[in-house]
Amino acid sequence: MAWWRVVVGVIALAVGALWIGQGVGAVHGSFMTGHGQYTALGIVAVVVGLALIGWSVRSRGARLPRP
Repeated sequence: MAWWRVVVGVIALAVGALWIGQGVGAVHGSFMTGHGQYTALGIVAVVVGLALIGWSVRSRGARLPRP
């Protein structure tokens, strides 16, 4: 398993979740609070994070021996 893809994927998930929270106004204290474009960017970051994690898990599964 490519550990770097998992690490980057988890970071992208966390940042995406924060951006979504700020975009919808649930997380306060930033210039991003309440701006909808950060919600969209957060969704993109979450999708990228999930794709990286899925890619890592899938590539690991492809190397398993077949019975």
